[in-house]
Amino acid sequence: MPKAFLCILMAYFAIVRGCDAPEAGMSHVLPVNHSPAPMPTLLAVYMPWFGDHSHNDVGYSSHDPKVLHKQIEQARAMGVSAFVVDWYGDSAPFSDSNFAVLQKVASKTHFQVALLYNEPEDEDTEATDGAIAALDKAYKSYIGPTAKYKDAYLNYQGRPMIFIFPKQGHVDWNKVRDHCSNWIAAPMFFYKDEPPAAMANDFAGSYAWVQPGASGWSADGSNWGEQYLDYFYKMMTTKYPSKIAVGAAWPGFDDSSAKWGLNRHMANRCGKTFDDTLHLYNRYYDSANPLPFMLIETWNDYEEGTAIERGIASSCASGETPAPGIEPAATTSVPKE
Repeated sequence: MPKAFLCILMAYFAIVRGCDAPEAGMSHVLPVNHSPAPMPTLLAVYMPWFGDHSHNDVGYSSHDPKVLHKQIEQARAMGVSAFVVDWYGDSAPFSDSNFAVLQKVASKTHFQVALLYNEPEDEDTEATDGAIAALDKAYKSYIGPTAKYKDAYLNYQGRPMIFIFPKQGHVDWNKVRDHCSNWIAAPMFFYKDEPPAAMANDFAGSYAWVQPGASGWSADGSNWGEQYLDYFYKMMTTKYPSKIAVGAAWPGFDDSSAKWGLNRHMANRCGKTFDDTLHLYNRYYDSANPLPFMLIETWNDYEEGTAIERGIASSCASGETPAPGIEPAATTSVPKE
């Protein structure tokens, strides 16, 4: 919510290590936003797979209701209104089960959740059929009238929000949208970046995703994403002004500990990467044209070094200048487990 977001940008928030103490060397202050424009509603991407042996051990299980309750309270204290949860449908049963537990806890604590659906990587017909089957399951279990905790699902203008993460691009979203149009409230689909031209009308809007831009990843991590975010906001305000834009902010990036990693890096810059990505939208949005949503990427992706759950690394290498309001400390990156 805008008021909550403004408050968190101006105050300390408590980041705890699961049920333990805050991580040493982490900043527990988010930078102040001086923009006169209304604040966007703050969302955060959530990874539900920890506790599964195929992912890193981060010290907790995403299936533990006590952990989920604590994470929700942490996020709420930061002004976050909802977790946008990475989801693959029945093809990833552990994560799907954890989403169900998270939604139950969210319902009891008056929080919100939404799905970030990863497209199937099958060929055309199979991918489309797989997407339809997954969304039918989501409607039955989490969104529609038979879903026990549907009150916790994130809606906008009376319609459920579903974020789409494209893979091979084989899903026919025209067909999927037509199929889902018979829901009591047709879903709003949000595509990562710009959707294919033939399917642009199938999406209510687009969301930005952590990346450096056309110039690519820099070996020293200095390309923090300014070029990309500038492109994204320019695209949404000039080419798609009638679509809903979901901005993004991230603290850095490091996929060196991920099994799928490509050794890509985006420096924390003493906390300034988060500060800059959080505020760049002000170049394109104001009180007359406010940005409706901001997506923090991410709450807890330790495998790609984007987690803010345990704080934002605030120490600086020699010669670096810290971001305003952030004091240098002992650690330079989000800890890897």
